[in-house]
Amino acid sequence: MQRNTKRIVGKGVVCLLCFLLGGVATLGITWHLLGQDGRTLLQAHQLIEKRFVGEYDPAENLSATLETMVDSLGDRWSYYLDPEEAQRTREARSNAYVGIGVTVSQEPSDGLEIVGVTAGSPAQEAGLQVGEIIRAVDGQAIQPETREEAVEAIKGEEGTWLTLEVEAADGTRRTVELQRKQVHGITAAWKLLEDQVGLVTIQNFYAGTADLVKQGVAELQAQGARALVFDVRNNPGGYVTELTEILDDLLPEGKIFINRSSDGKETVYTSDADCVDLPMAVLVNRNSYSAAEFLAAQLQESAGAVVAGEQTSGKGFSQVLFDLPDGSAIGLSTARYYTGGGVSLIGTGLTPDPLCSLSEEDEQKLLAGQLEPQEDEQLQAAFRPWRSEGPVRPAGRGPFPGGKPGEPCDFPGKNPVRCRRAGPSP
Repeated sequence: MQRNTKRIVGKGVVCLLCFLLGGVATLGITWHLLGQDGRTLLQAHQLIEKRFVGEYDPAENLSATLETMVDSLGDRWSYYLDPEEAQRTREARSNAYVGIGVTVSQEPSDGLEIVGVTAGSPAQEAGLQVGEIIRAVDGQAIQPETREEAVEAIKGEEGTWLTLEVEAADGTRRTVELQRKQVHGITAAWKLLEDQVGLVTIQNFYAGTADLVKQGVAELQAQGARALVFDVRNNPGGYVTELTEILDDLLPEGKIFINRSSDGKETVYTSDADCVDLPMAVLVNRNSYSAAEFLAAQLQESAGAVVAGEQTSGKGFSQVLFDLPDGSAIGLSTARYYTGGGVSLIGTGLTPDPLCSLSEEDEQKLLAGQLEPQEDEQLQAAFRPWRSEGPVRPAGRGPFPGGKPGEPCDFPGKNPVRCRRAGPSP
């Protein structure tokens, strides 16, 4: 029995030594893999932590270091997010959040004007209207210096309640109680305009957008749309998967997106033969980024789409959001992307034709969703090429911009490639 005990103890000592030696070896390998730069950064951090005589906030010090590292890359598209910013970004990209479902402006100074109400949200259920002004949150009047606090106070945990004092356009006030719940953002909306032109407004290309856009296009076709306009002004972009799914639905067979990663790997996205056989236009402005800018470029390249609005930014790098141990994140450019024809937008962007801008007043209306189609100069400019020979002229045979002699055409700029899934007959 004693001999067995000695054997067990001996084995335990051997295991412990192996563990310690393995740990030392692992540390050595890790130290080697860090390289001189990594070891320098780690040593500087340890010196500040152990030897600095003053007071400082370690979290702020770390954030400033990481932000400086990313900024020093000289890439306007890479970025650092502190833990709070990273969490908000993740929530925004899910196109779902906990709240009441209102979009507010910072006017007037002693309130929050409601400029948007999300369908199916607690705000809509409670009868809140665009144009009403929130004057108080949970009994606390909104002052010019407390507007940001008021916005934060409206947020909260799912299932909790809040009380708003709301003022209508005629000056009457009422108190509204709302329960916070998960709200799914409406990232695409559509309607049929005059001349049977379908307008599809896309807010971003994050989760769920492709399904909404495809639904909107299908409904507009069923309503008899003879042309489509996609509005991606002030659209920050989003996921490649959402973008390519939309392009696949709209475009005929061919390459629609090429991605070349930092390690040289190339990924080519293609569309099948099914497509939407309608003339198209895209509205862009200086705030049409990433997937928004690319949508316009690829529709122009593959379908001869009209692009109207302002010069775009010229983005051609795609970013991946990498989570860090403290909850912060780094959005790092990891690949270059190109149109199906191999064109990069880096440094050039798109030059719309027609090229036109909105007045400052109309830009604010656009942001608030209050710019009427007939007042929207960029939208009207997109219509003009189609109206050069009348809103809709009888189907005929002959040349048209971007097409070939002998192709049927109702609008100048119609896609010369015939689709297997055509839209309604004109």
